[in-house]
Amino acid sequence: MQVKSLFSQIWQSDPRYYQITILSTLLIYGLFWLNFDVELLHVLIIISTALLTQFFCSRHLPYFDYRSPLISSLSLCLLLRTNILLLMSLTAAITILSKFIFRWKNKHIFNPTCFGLVAMMLLTGQVWVSPGQWGSVAYFGFLLACLGGLVINRAARSDVTLAFMFFYTAILFGRALWLGDPLTIPLHQLENGGLLLFTFFMISDPKTTPDSRAGRILFAFLVACGAGFVYFFFYRTNGVFWSLAFFALFVPLIDWLLPSERYQWKKR
Repeated sequence: MQVKSLFSQIWQSDPRYYQITILSTLLIYGLFWLNFDVELLHVLIIISTALLTQFFCSRHLPYFDYRSPLISSLSLCLLLRTNILLLMSLTAAITILSKFIFRWKNKHIFNPTCFGLVAMMLLTGQVWVSPGQWGSVAYFGFLLACLGGLVINRAARSDVTLAFMFFYTAILFGRALWLGDPLTIPLHQLENGGLLLFTFFMISDPKTTPDSRAGRILFAFLVACGAGFVYFFFYRTNGVFWSLAFFALFVPLIDWLLPSERYQWKKR
């Protein structure tokens, strides 16, 4: 019980600790039990490159913070796929560099993982995102763990996650009902591990979402509509990633129209 209480206090102090725990557990389980299409060497390359890039870019800061780059690199390990090791390392570096390059009023614009994936897919054509079909047991286990994170870290932008889930689910089911498709189709579209990673670790990033609750709900609506547009009008995969990267450009405008206090990680 004391150990459980200790972990609970750590996770509540900073939501990133809980996210690191979930992602690490999923990656280990996927590597050794689910046979994810990723090798241990790939994991080492991605994580080491991300941490080294963070270290060199933050030498002027008071301390080296490993938590955010570790979350980004763990997400890349689960999502990033390419046959070229150099592109793996380059994607990890671009992911972290985006936090320091693309900023507006001391706030980075893009979710780092989303930017790294979209930029490399756009520039190289040799990088793609894993479809995230992990099987029902792993999917629902990961879903429960993510929902548990919303309960433990109640103040960490759960509103944008829930809003996106509502809008995106409504779009999928609304289209199926409009076309007369069986509801198993949207259900299957929702049972996607990559979508869970996006919903709980990218669009909910408190450092890149709008500051106000109204702004975050509006942002979730725009991203959900944009993802549906990419899927159903352009017939492109990874619509959620393309949509988030595009509408992230509008966050400064949303913050100007709907201002609020900016989110800050709790101090060490």
